[in-house]
Amino acid sequence: MIRSLWSAATGMHAQQMQTDVVANNLANSATTGFKKSRANFEDLMYRTMQVAGQTTPGGGQVPAGIQIGMGVKPTSVQKLFTQGDYIETGNQLDMAIQGNGFFKVRHGDEDLYTRAGNFTLDSEGFLTTPAGDRLQPEISIPSSTITITLLEDGTLTSFGADEAILSTENVLISTFVNPSGLFAAGNNLFRTTQGSGDATEVTPGEDGAGTTVNNFLEGSNVSVIEEMVALIAGQRTYEANSKSIQTADTMLSTANGLKR
Repeated sequence: MIRSLWSAATGMHAQQMQTDVVANNLANSATTGFKKSRANFEDLMYRTMQVAGQTTPGGGQVPAGIQIGMGVKPTSVQKLFTQGDYIETGNQLDMAIQGNGFFKVRHGDEDLYTRAGNFTLDSEGFLTTPAGDRLQPEISIPSSTITITLLEDGTLTSFGADEAILSTENVLISTFVNPSGLFAAGNNLFRTTQGSGDATEVTPGEDGAGTTVNNFLEGSNVSVIEEMVALIAGQRTYEANSKSIQTADTMLSTANGLKR
C-alpha cells in the first residue's frame, strides 16, 4: 500500500508535467514558427518477487514472474519540428522555409536559429527579427527598393523603379542532424547543443534542406483540437492517480484500525 502511494504520486507528477507542456503548446498556437512540444515518459524500476522461467519445487517451470512497478518518470520534453501551416501575408519581407532548416540570426554575441521569418528592416536597412537580431549572413535592402522577390534557392533580389535590379543577395539556411536536441532560448530562437550537433549552412534546396519563399509566414504546428484532447486525457489520468492515493490511504486506515 505504501508502494502504491508513491507510484500514484509519480503518476500525478507526470500528468502535471504533461498538462504544463500542453498548456504551453496552446498558449503558442498563434506564434509564428512555433514548434510544439511532447512530454515523454518511461516506467521506473520494478520490485521482482519471482522471475519467469525459474524451476518450481515440483520440477516445473514458472511461466510468468511477479514484478511490481514503482511508478513513472519523465525522460524528455521533445520539440516536434513538423511543418506548420503557411499564412500568406503579402509582406515582401516575410519569409518561410518549406521543409527542413532554420534562419540564422545574430543575437548579442552568438548565432541563434529560428523558423520565424517575420523579418523587418532596422535603421541601416538590414533584415532583422522583430527583436532586432540581424539575419545571417547580413542582407541589406537598398532604400529605393520597390519590389523584393525571393526564389526557392534563396536568391533575394531588390528591384527599383522600372524594375531595375538594385541588389542580389543569397539567403542561406542552417540544418541540424538532430533538431530535437536544440535548446529553446525563447523569443522564437534556438541554441545549438551537443545533442543537436553543429549547424550546417547550406543553400536552400540542397542537401535535404528546405526551400524559401517570401510573402508567406509559417504558423505554429500546434493543433488546438489535439492539444485539448491531450489536456482532457491528462486531467482524467491525474484524477485516477489521485483516486489511487485515496484508495491506498483508506486501506492503510483499515489496517491501522485492526488493533482496536
